[in-house]
Amino acid sequence: MEEKKIESKLVKAVKEKGGMCLKFVSPSMDGIPDRIVLLPGGRISFVETKATGKKMRPLQVRRKKQFEALGFSVYCLDEVEKVEELLNAIQTI
Repeated sequence: MEEKKIESKLVKAVKEKGGMCLKFVSPSMDGIPDRIVLLPGGRISFVETKATGKKMRPLQVRRKKQFEALGFSVYCLDEVEKVEELLNAIQTI
């Protein structure tokens, strides 16, 4: 499935849970995740969306590790069927 469709499903599902799914763009830093997911209860995570079967580039993996070292959760989402599972994981952080 196309990345755009997976990202769209994520945005819709986050809104349905009363949260926000912000597009994350940083002109000064490459390799950052596509979205910041903000859920009720102060839950925040970063999500990199990919087309089905695609993997994160090496720079994206390094950024993921940097964010995780700061205590943030970072997910890679490449299947529309995993959106609910991902949101459930974020809600239990």
